[in-house]
Amino acid sequence: MFQAGIITVSDKGSQGKREDLSGPAIAEMLAGAAIQIKKTLIIPDEVDQIANAIIQFADVEQLDLILTTGGTGVSPRDLTPDATLKVLDKEIPGMAEAMRIASMKITPNAMISRAVAGIRGRCLIINLPGSPKGAKENLASVLPALKHAIEKIKGDDRDCAMSS
Repeated sequence: MFQAGIITVSDKGSQGKREDLSGPAIAEMLAGAAIQIKKTLIIPDEVDQIANAIIQFADVEQLDLILTTGGTGVSPRDLTPDATLKVLDKEIPGMAEAMRIASMKITPNAMISRAVAGIRGRCLIINLPGSPKGAKENLASVLPALKHAIEKIKGDDRDCAMSS
């Protein structure tokens, strides 16, 4: 079973002024995919705090998967992709593209998502939107590939046609 962390990025949520609905919605979906939530965190939209949280979850906690929720748009305080890019070793553009393509079928606003996905060490990191509906829709679009991606990141050397 893989271990995951969820980082909710929200100024209001970190101040207790807004209930985090996206984190629990994501956790529920992961539980259905046999992925254990080991850590959750709610932090403000600050590049250094986001980057440090990702580093903590990936390097210290050694989680297999980190999902962020919030801060992926074009508002001045939407800083999650910027922080994520600072700490990635490699990007996985196909995952972000898949999320945008799936979301574009639902809303044209999906085209302004700046969400990224990538690898730090042996950890898969994916940015999801902040709304529970958007977070679930985006996660659903990449969920079928998570197990295979994490196995490969961890060093599975089987041919891709033979794994999963």
